[in-house]
Amino acid sequence: MIFTRLPFIGQCLILLLFLLVCGWISLFSWSVIAVMPMDALHALYSMNEDSIAQHIVHDLRLPRVLIGIMVGANLAAAGVIMQGLTQNPLASPSVLGINAGAALGMAMVSSIAPWFGLLGTSVAAMIGGGIAWAFVMLLGSAWRGGNEHGRLVLAGVAISALCAALTKAVIIIAEDQAAGVLTWLAGSLTDARWQTFDALWPVCIIGLLGALFIAPSLNLLQLGDDNARNLGVSLMWVKLGGSFLVLLLVGSAISSVGAIGFVGLLIPHMARMLAGQDHRKFLPVAMILGACLVVLSDTISRAIIYPAETPAGAILALIGAPFFIYLVRKRTL
Repeated sequence: MIFTRLPFIGQCLILLLFLLVCGWISLFSWSVIAVMPMDALHALYSMNEDSIAQHIVHDLRLPRVLIGIMVGANLAAAGVIMQGLTQNPLASPSVLGINAGAALGMAMVSSIAPWFGLLGTSVAAMIGGGIAWAFVMLLGSAWRGGNEHGRLVLAGVAISALCAALTKAVIIIAEDQAAGVLTWLAGSLTDARWQTFDALWPVCIIGLLGALFIAPSLNLLQLGDDNARNLGVSLMWVKLGGSFLVLLLVGSAISSVGAIGFVGLLIPHMARMLAGQDHRKFLPVAMILGACLVVLSDTISRAIIYPAETPAGAILALIGAPFFIYLVRKRTL
């Protein structure tokens, strides 16, 4: 494949160009009020106040695209970190219960105490995801070493099912907020606005920079715990720091757009195929690919039953579920 032979900088530039094209297409496509491609460009640098189309681009579509980019990058980076920490190719926020735990925390705050606002729901998502992640690691014996991949995945499935059941119970108890919570659980960028963007981008920058910072340590973890320790890696701090970054990235993404899954499972494998096994290289590639996938999925979600919208989370599930089955069969056959 020609792309894999390109230098790392060349790969990133090509992917960034593809991301820009995807974002531009998303700005003007499938709108109830016609938006021309040039309207989308003009709205970015000199908006005409009398143009409804340009107001749609600036006030509705642009924050939606930017949030989709950040959410995709966050979830992809979280998946890379989780697979690096556990040395498990099936690890991802959706498979190992973090998404479900974050969704439970978010649903509880949204249903019982909605006055907390976005900050409160973000913290609740992080706490819920952290508790679920801790239980999965405990039940799956993830820190003991050895080949516990199957046990870890089973623990993740069990905790995810438990969190999903508790989330449904919360929705039944708080019927007044049920409609909003159900829409949120489907995973959609429909309500993404500048307010959400303002709350998300600082956390996104901190989380992604932190992920790049621990990338060299994730490389050493591939050699095994004993070899990594002999090379000067503090396993406890790397695993604690990596786990905190995962919760930060996933919690902020889920609290912004809902329970979008499978990005953290699918994208790391694609990035390895394109950029190799070095985390310092394939982690940035994974971030860009994750952003592309979410933006494309959001664009497709508007096209399927136009003018109504399908949740982007459903599109990603249709893509990710068969890939997960393929990975499971590949690991077991």
